Amino acid sequence: MNHEILGVLITFLITVLLAYPFGKYIARVFKGERTLTDFMSPVERFFFRICGIDPKQRMNWKQFLKAMLTINLLWLFYAFFLLLFQDKLPLNPDGNPAPTPDLAFNTSISFLVNCNLQHYSGETGLTYFTQLGVITFLQFVSAATGIAVLVAVFNGLKEKTTQNLGNFWSIFTKTITRILLPLCIIIAVLLAFNGSPASFDGKDTITTLQGDTVNVSRGPAAGMIAIKHLGTNGGGWFGANSSHPLENPDYFTNMLELIIQVLIPVALIFAMGFYINRRKFAHVIFGVMTIGLLCLLVPTIIAEINGSPAIEKMGVLQPTGAMEGKEVRFGPAASGYWSIVTTIISTGSVNSMHDSSMPMSGMMQMLGMMINAFYGGCGVGMLNYLIYLIMAVFIAGLMVGRTPEFMGHKVEAREVKIAALVMLLSTFLVKGFTALAAYMVAHHPAIAWQVQPSAWLNNPSYHGFSEMLYEYTSANANNGSGFEGLGDNNIFWNVSTGIVLILARFIPIIGPVAIIGLLSEKKYIPESPGTLRTDSWTFGMMTFAVIIVFNALSFFPALALGPLAEYFSMI
Repeated sequence: MNHEILGVLITFLITVLLAYPFGKYIARVFKGERTLTDFMSPVERFFFRICGIDPKQRMNWKQFLKAMLTINLLWLFYAFFLLLFQDKLPLNPDGNPAPTPDLAFNTSISFLVNCNLQHYSGETGLTYFTQLGVITFLQFVSAATGIAVLVAVFNGLKEKTTQNLGNFWSIFTKTITRILLPLCIIIAVLLAFNGSPASFDGKDTITTLQGDTVNVSRGPAAGMIAIKHLGTNGGGWFGANSSHPLENPDYFTNMLELIIQVLIPVALIFAMGFYINRRKFAHVIFGVMTIGLLCLLVPTIIAEINGSPAIEKMGVLQPTGAMEGKEVRFGPAASGYWSIVTTIISTGSVNSMHDSSMPMSGMMQMLGMMINAFYGGCGVGMLNYLIYLIMAVFIAGLMVGRTPEFMGHKVEAREVKIAALVMLLSTFLVKGFTALAAYMVAHHPAIAWQVQPSAWLNNPSYHGFSEMLYEYTSANANNGSGFEGLGDNNIFWNVSTGIVLILARFIPIIGPVAIIGLLSEKKYIPESPGTLRTDSWTFGMMTFAVIIVFNALSFFPALALGPLAEYFSMI
């Protein structure tokens, strides 16, 4: 196992070493300084001209949010109707049918909000046209939306007093042309040369060693795989996601996909330091988030390499660890690392089946999504962390008897109320909808629906509850991974998770932007000896404690009913 753990360490170190200079590059892009991608300027001006956009127009926080929400609403309708009529559109060599309206509703929302929760199998659920024109398109724009909103927050933090958070259209366009698109081209080429398909051919027929005939799906998958990881989208071209040998052919592609899905979330932390000239503040945030990552990762890897306690009781040796649901070419350590990385950020892609993870591993995966601020997704991870920062500043102010201040601005009742509402929303959505689903399974299992609640779960007892809890936790975190023992392609799950998806995406975006917009309009207060320094390691640990306490109080009872109960039943 030592070489597997070494592979995990090398993968993480490469990620950090690449993220630091990349963060500096991101800061230069949005500062308007010269970069290697300045050759994209004519392309950007062309789009601005044909769309009638003035990229130099200043926007306050309300105007910024209005532009962001309006275009996202248009994309939702675009995606929904294309999915509904995909069977009548070109590029459908395998003759895949159109999804049901409830599935189209869920899928369009899911990919719009950067979640990529899939209640369908990629090979049969979509056509090449919708994979490219809907899914891949939304993966680009949803990632760019999150980054654009974070840059708006940077603009609010950078100035002493301002109403200008930047121009949404300009930031959004530069995010695609200068960051996402160039990197995706490079990554897609690397994936294609290592075995991922990049053609428009239909299914190929192969004969196995035992003589069976199997139809293998193909398609232009390499580009989608690149953006799904780089943009922390997740989803899968194939039903098995990144455990599929064409989506993740070997250990090199496994490392590549692990690196690129963490690259932007980590780089944005360093970018903030360069952009607002507070590098120490960024380093503290990176340290807190990395400690959080390790607290989730170490127990997971230990659990996976040690194997199942229930099998150990039977006297069966497990020299390769817990290999149920895992690919032999990756092993339990790399699979455990992927499972935590993909859940602390909003990627949600998998190289193993999380439903087969050890109970403690499953709990760590859910905790990563419940916290949703250890690196987090493209842009939104930092926005979620900002909520915890505001609460930490407020609590620290109460402890010392001073009016809370953040970045030279007084944090007053409005800002604290917004932060509290955003935090409470997460708890309500996850536990409220899980309780509703559990009630239907327990009290109305045979109700006259197309798919009865008794047919939702493939596993009874504690694990069955965990499957439902995981689904809503994943939807709330805009993650998209799942315990696939849950039968979720029906009206109840498609509609209920769709509601959670859209609320959990946009309210946690609106909240932090509103907070920064309100703070940046206030009079700047210079630092004094009594000012609480938010760039100290002491305050960093305070923020970490706030994260742990709030989430423990919110979610521990639910976790006790699911993965914790399952764990103690096995030992």
